Amino acid sequence: MSAKNTRQKQIPGTIDHPFTHDPMNQAPMTPALSELPARTSDAYASHQNRNLEMQLMPEALARAHMQQRLAEAEHERRSLRLVAARRLQRRAERASLRARRALALAVMQ
Repeated sequence: MSAKNTRQKQIPGTIDHPFTHDPMNQAPMTPALSELPARTSDAYASHQNRNLEMQLMPEALARAHMQQRLAEAEHERRSLRLVAARRLQRRAERASLRARRALALAVMQ
């Protein structure tokens, strides 16, 4: 393998510049910065790490935003199910009262 191919395999892709355009070979998420090999021996490597960190920030923000929206949607679904259950309970109570009245009228006659 050439040095260029080796270097490409170490650098993960971003949303704007994916590692590969083949959807079957893309990783679902980029690794955290703590998982990347740290090269702080020279200024260029430090600059590259900062650039990579800046490129990954929108992805992390988008992931956090989507997790928050999913949690809000789940909370909304739970509240809607609770409202529907209460509505069905009231409907069942009214039907039970109508049945009792009908039974009482039938017994009285």
